[in-house]
Amino acid sequence: MKKYTDLNKEELQSLYSELEAKYLEYKAKGLKLNMARGKPCSEQLDLAMPMMDVLDSKSVMAAEDGTDCRNYGGLDGIYEAKKLLADMIGVHTENVIVCGNASLTIMHDMIARSMTHGVMGSTPWAKLDKVKFLCPAPGYDRHFKITEHFGIEMITVPMSENGPDMDMIERIVSEDEAVKGVWCVPMYSNPQGYTYSDETVRRFARLKPKAQDFRIYWDNAYCIHHLYEDKQDSLLDIISECQLSGNADMVYEFASTSKVSFAGAGISVVAASTGNIKEIKKHMTIQTIGHDKINQLRHVRFYKDMDGVMAHMMKHAEIMRPKFEAVDSILSRELGGLDIGTWVKPNGGYFISFDALDGCAKEIVAMCKDAGMIMTDAGATFPYGKDPRDSNIRIAPSFPTLDEIVVASELFALCVKLVSVKKLLNK
Repeated sequence: MKKYTDLNKEELQSLYSELEAKYLEYKAKGLKLNMARGKPCSEQLDLAMPMMDVLDSKSVMAAEDGTDCRNYGGLDGIYEAKKLLADMIGVHTENVIVCGNASLTIMHDMIARSMTHGVMGSTPWAKLDKVKFLCPAPGYDRHFKITEHFGIEMITVPMSENGPDMDMIERIVSEDEAVKGVWCVPMYSNPQGYTYSDETVRRFARLKPKAQDFRIYWDNAYCIHHLYEDKQDSLLDIISECQLSGNADMVYEFASTSKVSFAGAGISVVAASTGNIKEIKKHMTIQTIGHDKINQLRHVRFYKDMDGVMAHMMKHAEIMRPKFEAVDSILSRELGGLDIGTWVKPNGGYFISFDALDGCAKEIVAMCKDAGMIMTDAGATFPYGKDPRDSNIRIAPSFPTLDEIVVASELFALCVKLVSVKKLLNK
């Protein structure tokens, strides 16, 4: 098939008419499709339903150390839950605090505390003239919303398949004391599905920030979300690497079971150095007497250990993998060789990142919406919702059924073609 960029004006005009007719057929179908957010589908949520049966009114509600999980106390979580989540992200039990249902809440709280009380004795950020954060992009829109909410200036850092541009990060953090942090989704990144290389992780651990209160916000959300049993990315442990580099206090790591058990009813974790953990617990003592230990107990008794967790995640993979492969297959069939878009085929995570021709993303998403398919807003994967190239689109295949994924992918490819031809005609 000829590249669209090689077609002359007459060929493009003829193609546009043909594609437009197909698009009108889709619009007439009255479709209601949604590929906007990375929500687990009902089939995935059903996998954890037996968890509801592991505790009942006759259950022993004591943790291994005798703690009554029905009562107050246990600020940092019951030991067995700490061990399960520590094993999940590959750190030591003493380095973790088990929190509520969402790691996003922990990240929000960490920023809020830094604004009001500073970081381990530093000046509260709210008293500074300027606070800045580095934002690898395309990235997670909810990260960017947190820093924007607190009035923190965001600096976009380009991403590659090895992770963020470390030359840029090293330079900026070493020169600018106002830079207080960096957002990271280091494994199966949102939305590109990249996993940071060993060298990238080590360079993060060796950073020499000008600001003593600089922190790496290491959101390891997809650390066990593999799509394949035989093709799995691996990630170095940032906490031990920071310790080896003499920067033990420089990182906070986050994760949860939100897409492992129940979305919105899982358990979450923050991992950090001994000094950071002590500081976090000091603030938490004012905020709470302890998180939901019954839910922690429920999770531990259901999964038992990491072998149980990983067996469960392979069941998730069996549901997710055909959807991801369907999107890739249809995009390859419909767009391969046309020179109007590129996409990433990840080994895990929840998203597929698509890059259209510059200046096309918003119109593609708008055309999809007009035909009955909701997608993540174009630009959402960049700070302030502004993609400087207007090219990146996040595809979220998890929630729709496989049949819906096929229709949605075909419609998406059609919209990409239409908008691309229109752009080439207007050159």
